Amino acid sequence: MSETENGNGAAQPEAGQTGEQQPQVKMNILAQYIRDLSFENIYVQKGGEAQGQPDVQVKVNLDAKRRQADNQYEVSVKLNVDSKSKETGTQLFLLELDYAGVFQIENVPDNQLHPFLMIECPRMLFPFLRRIVSDVSRDGGYPPLNLETIDFVQIYRNEVLRRQAEQKGTSQTAGDTPAGTA
Repeated sequence: MSETENGNGAAQPEAGQTGEQQPQVKMNILAQYIRDLSFENIYVQKGGEAQGQPDVQVKVNLDAKRRQADNQYEVSVKLNVDSKSKETGTQLFLLELDYAGVFQIENVPDNQLHPFLMIECPRMLFPFLRRIVSDVSRDGGYPPLNLETIDFVQIYRNEVLRRQAEQKGTSQTAGDTPAGTA
C-alpha cells in the first residue's frame, strides 16, 4: 500500500485506498549464471592491433520460463554486442552473452507476472551482466565496455506492440475483418 506523510511526519494512506493490505511482493535471486558466452576478437585474429574508437551496437533479447518448483522462474538476458571501428568500419569484436537468473517470486498477481519477469528480473541481473561485458572486452585488449543502462520497460513495451501488430497482420491475412470495420 502506498502512503504519504502528513505534516507531522506520520504516514497515512493515500486518498482512494482502502484499509486492506495486499500481500507484499517477495523476490529472491536463488542463482545467477552465464549460460553461454562467446567473444570473437575478429580484428586481432586478422593481424590487426586493437586501437581506435569503437562503434558499438547492442541487441538485447529477454526470455522467461516457469521452473518445476513452485514460484520459481528462470529469466535470461541475451546480449549481442557488435563493435566496429568508427574510422574504417572494420569489425573489431563480437560478444554474445546469455546470462540467466533463477528467481523465487511470490505475491505478484497473475496479470502482472509477465511484465514483472521481463522488467524487474532483468533489471536485477543487469549490474552483473554489465560487469562481465566490461571484463571480457578489457581482457580482449580493448577499453572496458561499460554498457549504458538498458530500459527494460521500453523493451517490454516494444515487444508488446510488435506482437499486437503481428497478431493484427495475421488475422487480416487470414481473411478476418479488421477490428472496427463492418
